[in-house]
Amino acid sequence: MVAAAALLLSAPAEAGGAARVLVAEFENDVNPVTQEYLLDTIERGEREGYAAVVIELDTPGGLGSSMRAIVKGILAAEVPVVVYVAPAGSSADSAGAVIGMAADVLAMAPQTNIGSSTPISTGGEDFSKDLRRKIVNDAAAYIGELARENGRNVAEAREMVTEASNLGAREALRLNVVDVIADDYASLFRQIDGTEPPTKPDLTISTGTSTTIERIEMSTWKRILDLLIDPNIVALMLSIGLIGIVVELWNPGLVFPGTVGAISLVVGLYGLQVLPVSAAGLLLMILAAAFFVAEAFIVSHGALSVAGAVTFVIGALLLFDPAGEAYQVSIQLALAIALTMLGLFGFGLTKAATARAAPVAVGTHRLVGEPAQVRAESLVFVDGELWRARSADGSPLRPGTRVRVESVQQEELQLVVASPDPAPERT
Repeated sequence: MVAAAALLLSAPAEAGGAARVLVAEFENDVNPVTQEYLLDTIERGEREGYAAVVIELDTPGGLGSSMRAIVKGILAAEVPVVVYVAPAGSSADSAGAVIGMAADVLAMAPQTNIGSSTPISTGGEDFSKDLRRKIVNDAAAYIGELARENGRNVAEAREMVTEASNLGAREALRLNVVDVIADDYASLFRQIDGTEPPTKPDLTISTGTSTTIERIEMSTWKRILDLLIDPNIVALMLSIGLIGIVVELWNPGLVFPGTVGAISLVVGLYGLQVLPVSAAGLLLMILAAAFFVAEAFIVSHGALSVAGAVTFVIGALLLFDPAGEAYQVSIQLALAIALTMLGLFGFGLTKAATARAAPVAVGTHRLVGEPAQVRAESLVFVDGELWRARSADGSPLRPGTRVRVESVQQEELQLVVASPDPAPERT
């Protein structure tokens, strides 16, 4: 399979034709969605016989699990994979530097940098001494082995982890951390033409005398999925889902709040499925939801709502702890959501308290004293309903006149009405 791919890749250069190169734009963090995007790109490069796949990289890093999956994809690829840190001003930090070390060719544009790959704890604070030594040594060995196999400077690669070192493009080239500095793609392809990747001796990068570049970027659908795993969006969707469901519980039959709440909750749960979450944070979020729901059934004078708001903020801040500091819910957003929910539930509680304090009005006796309008000789309109009626003094009822309900004859389901008291005369 590999040998066949090598023949296919060499053919365009030998025939003097234009070699095809697939360039994947990657200006994002490393996460499960962007992982799938890059792996799909590499698979397409293999399937369609491109001379090379270039990952145009600009990333602050991301999830270690996604980084390792991308590294494995690059190492197993049956097409040369080039990582090009570009354009000027870009960087390959943290997980990006490790992905670069796995590439068959690691190139940088001028005025770019690479490094700062020291692991950080889930919340950004320092590790305990023993745990730190274990994690840092593992990460240093990982990036160092990738550098060794690709003929790069192992010591400098390890220092990116152990010392959080970060190198500019020209210094990285001088120290043999990267293979090429290229101002543009023409320069890049000219320098790497004929390169045989150290870890893939059966493949040759054959860009020939001319190269056709096909650029691709993340599809709209993947961009939407990438947006939906933003921790702030996940927290917002979960809060909308909670509000919608609680409102539906308070007012069964409204349908709209329950529908919107259910959809928002499913969208939020997608983010929880994709990103690593803290069990403590998740339990606190569930407890916050329980507090708000209980407020609808237990008279606590707002104490449960306050407890729910506080628990929601703490749970939101802890929820994505295992994903690292790049995937944390903004404290400003968490507070804004909690205060909004507290305000909405406070408004609902105020309305409920007002309704409880109002006089109980049940049965037909509630109509006594209510104003009415005569609609026909024996019909009056009162409180949104038509009733049979007669006048208290036996006089005929004239349509259009205003009357007042005096009493209700339960046996005949008929109202007894009279003319309203005349307004007092002015003196």
